Amino acid sequence: MSQSNLSRLISPRSIAVVGHRGADFAIKGSLKLGYSGKIWAIHPSRETIEGLECYKSVRDLPEPPDATFIAVNAETAIEIVTDLKQIGGGGAVLYASGFGEVGEEGVKRNQRLVEAAGKMPIIGPNCYGFINSLDRVALWPDLHGCEALNKGVAIITQSGNIGLNMTMQSIGLPIAYMFTLGNQANTSISDIINAVLDDDRVCAIGLHMEGVSDIEAFDNAGRRALEKKIPIVAIKTGRTNTSSQIALSHTSSLTGADQLFDVLFDRLGIARVDNVPEFLETLKLLSIFGAIDHNGVASMSCSGGEAGMMADLIDGLDISFSGLENEHKERIQNTLNEFVEVDNPLDYHTFVWGDRHRTAACFKEMMSGDFAATMLLLDWPKTDQINQQDWDKTFYALCDAATETGKKAIVLASIADCMPKRIIDECQKRGIAPMIGLDTCLKSLHHSYRCGQAFNGDSATPIEVTMPASNKTKIKRTLSEFDGKQLLAEYGVSIPGGELVSSIEGALRVAEKLNYPVTVKVSSESLVHKSDSGAIRVNIKDAEMLKLAVSELLQIGPSLLVEEMVEGAIAELIIGADCDPLFGKYLIIGSGGLLVELLSDSIPLLLPVERNNVLEALSELKLFSILEGYRGHSAGDIDAVIDTVMSTIDFVNSNEVIELDINPLLVLPQGKGAIAVDALVRLN
Repeated sequence: MSQSNLSRLISPRSIAVVGHRGADFAIKGSLKLGYSGKIWAIHPSRETIEGLECYKSVRDLPEPPDATFIAVNAETAIEIVTDLKQIGGGGAVLYASGFGEVGEEGVKRNQRLVEAAGKMPIIGPNCYGFINSLDRVALWPDLHGCEALNKGVAIITQSGNIGLNMTMQSIGLPIAYMFTLGNQANTSISDIINAVLDDDRVCAIGLHMEGVSDIEAFDNAGRRALEKKIPIVAIKTGRTNTSSQIALSHTSSLTGADQLFDVLFDRLGIARVDNVPEFLETLKLLSIFGAIDHNGVASMSCSGGEAGMMADLIDGLDISFSGLENEHKERIQNTLNEFVEVDNPLDYHTFVWGDRHRTAACFKEMMSGDFAATMLLLDWPKTDQINQQDWDKTFYALCDAATETGKKAIVLASIADCMPKRIIDECQKRGIAPMIGLDTCLKSLHHSYRCGQAFNGDSATPIEVTMPASNKTKIKRTLSEFDGKQLLAEYGVSIPGGELVSSIEGALRVAEKLNYPVTVKVSSESLVHKSDSGAIRVNIKDAEMLKLAVSELLQIGPSLLVEEMVEGAIAELIIGADCDPLFGKYLIIGSGGLLVELLSDSIPLLLPVERNNVLEALSELKLFSILEGYRGHSAGDIDAVIDTVMSTIDFVNSNEVIELDINPLLVLPQGKGAIAVDALVRLN
């Protein structure tokens, strides 16, 4: 969708509303926000709506409207969209349902709508529309809680009800735009992201999403936000993997589409959150501070219990409570008394409670350290304002210290009931962040820091969505282990020496050539997991052991693979490849061997992949400390692992791979290589 077309729709100088129920709210909501442009009401039989004289049709309007809110049934909506396009309308919001969400007939109706609209943008159908608090327009069919403002965050959701509820927040989050997109007939989440990125009044973007139809378009929009250093916070539903696909490989059971979204978000510096409070609080923090530039933070409270709780809650996050130098401690200590043990988090006791000047002196000395932000834990009692004066003095002491030091300050209440609305309003005037929820605030700081890291990192490489050829024109084939490994070796993957045999004599001949010890396996396209079937014998040290093994295995299958036994491995890895219907081909690196699924220690990689991406993925595995040389043990050949992954990517890019498991990839000591001792390859 053209960004210029969307700009006309979402920042209109004239609006039309069609229908009655819902349309009346669009008029009232826009006027309430202070919209000063032209508003036209359209209804075939009513005389007026909200005091505006009605036109019978959009064709009767004095000029084409920039934006039109359509609150009529689905079939009539298509007719109105057709008329709007013909008169040169700027775009429309479709409140009506009855399109792609209601089955085959609705899908056909949706296609007719798209054809009727052409290049004219449509928000919806089956949506609540949008609110633009910056330009004072609400094409919205219900009550809302947005207020006119000059700067803020843009929230984009696929759910009208969730969007409606978010507008009712009173936590101090400035909502500049609220978009609910419904079915996304011809205007997608990616289109709206690009549109709000063109508005310099937007300081952060929030996404509530169920899915994305075009990953590459979303990736382009996300990389643009990254380049402009506009942080994005996302809630994505669908963490559980409900796929019923039956796959042969371990790879398919190790990941799902939702984990691939995690990888995509990480590439784009998008902060993924788990719930609505964390979503709103993170957006609020970013709207006030932006992305923090380092991970050291501080906490102050007059309770040892709160200080201890904060120390526990920060565990596992990428932020930390910076230690205090002795000289810094002394300066803080001089503002208190000898009974206070100065540390970070700081429990300043109640020695200075109620004294704004002395409290400010303490806060100033604490905040003078090199902290990205300093939190003051402060819960107001549920009482009249006159009885809250000591809490107010403590708050204003924080304001004084923030002004004097020029440092970022947060006033943090443990629950929403303990943060008066007047304090939130005062924070907005003074540039103080009013945050709610101890753990939520710490997570918000974590996300802010991660966004800052992404902004300062290398530019994200555009992803490539590569799909195998259509299953209708190809035949799926699972290669035998021998054939699969021979094919991988052509692309540079190291494999053990070995040959196929069909007799004891042949096995003895190959073993003499390879030197003992050897491994013997049944080689068959239909026998995938050999360990489960007892179709493998390892560490065969002499001819007698080999004869026994071969005689037993020939009863399972007529063809055997005799290979050299690889010894001295530091670790076992799995390298897998699979294809997702949305993301296309992707790779997985993880802890391998028999316990691969039990350990669930794996990282997906979206294409394209560079060597530094592989090293970063490896470093996130629990196994990585072993690869580095745990407790004085030999380090593994990490460079050889990366070489193997890059060779595997060449193989995947050059073949119609449906599934691939290299498991295990035995990692030898540094400089000795990495050997793929088993592989499952399934091709189109």
